[in-house]
Amino acid sequence: MVQDVAILDFGSGRITVLIGRRGLNNTICISGMGECDYAGFCDGEFLVPEDLSYVIGRALTSAETNSRLAVKHLYIGVPGEFTTCACREVNMALGRKRAVLDSDVDALFDNGNVYRAHSKYTLINIQPIYFTLDDDRRLVQPVGLKSGRLGGLVSYTLAETKFLDFIDKIITELGIETHEYVSSLLAETLFLFDEEKRDRYAVLIDCGHITTNVVVARGDGILQQFNFSLGGGHVTGDLANYLGISFAEAESLKRKVVLSLDVNADDVYEINTRRDEAKTFPADVVNEIVMSRINTMAKTISKCLNMCGYDYPDFIPYHLTGGGLSYVKGARDYLSKQLKKPVELIAPSLPQFNRPHLSSAIGLLNMVLEGAPQKIKKGFFAKLFSK
Repeated sequence: MVQDVAILDFGSGRITVLIGRRGLNNTICISGMGECDYAGFCDGEFLVPEDLSYVIGRALTSAETNSRLAVKHLYIGVPGEFTTCACREVNMALGRKRAVLDSDVDALFDNGNVYRAHSKYTLINIQPIYFTLDDDRRLVQPVGLKSGRLGGLVSYTLAETKFLDFIDKIITELGIETHEYVSSLLAETLFLFDEEKRDRYAVLIDCGHITTNVVVARGDGILQQFNFSLGGGHVTGDLANYLGISFAEAESLKRKVVLSLDVNADDVYEINTRRDEAKTFPADVVNEIVMSRINTMAKTISKCLNMCGYDYPDFIPYHLTGGGLSYVKGARDYLSKQLKKPVELIAPSLPQFNRPHLSSAIGLLNMVLEGAPQKIKKGFFAKLFSK
């Protein structure tokens, strides 16, 4: 019997709950969706934590109503702002030359787990970057091959225990029977990039409303991740501050912006206020405000990637997702010029849900469905979620 699963995704400006199942030809069928805007988080802290229970409850109720299902078990994506990633070279002897077993891979992962008694973090995901055998070749899948040694580079994703404890309490109060945590960035990366692309490295820039995550990934794991508190909401805030308009008006104005146009002093953008009054703004001034903020974001992204300890090839393009900049016309091209790298937009290839701001939520749902008990052998589900 096909089973529906439920995920909760924390965006930096919106909470999303999806309920879905695996359909024909490995497709994703979404039966329920609930979204609710909220104040979000910044610098590792929720801005209005006392409202979080209400917001999560609203999103859950909406998804349950749409799907006509009651959520009893919930998979919760931990945002990049509350996670860190560590990669470790791990090796172990197999005693004699023999075929590598699934249990050997589990033991390798366990040998590299030095985070059990960490004071600030809790391990939530373990993923391989690559494996090695006796001849030191780098492999994606070692099971079944003969060797006297098993090694590899393993990625460990850790979530802030303070975050988990806070969300634990809310989820329990909402009446959810059981829940598990998954790395949102890991799920998103595995979903957006196929195996072939990840084997050549992948660089993802997820720009949200308030925060941006930069990920360098390879194989089935994240090599390094960076998080900083700048996003599309800061562009809106700049427009509101410099032009003396409300945040809502600034958001409407941002959606009119076309950075790829060669504007002159006579060009204007026009928006309608709540009173249905037309307001115009000089296009060159508006574009300059938007570009200035993107310049700052580009410098921060470059600084992050310059700190990366892994030498990915120069030909690897950067991929932009999330709702912060993806919907600003011309922002991708302008960001590419500032980064001096090709930047490509990437979003879920799912009809009706192929929107960049849904990349994280759809990625979480896909990851959970990949681990659904009826689809895989016993033991993999526990390994996937480090249970």
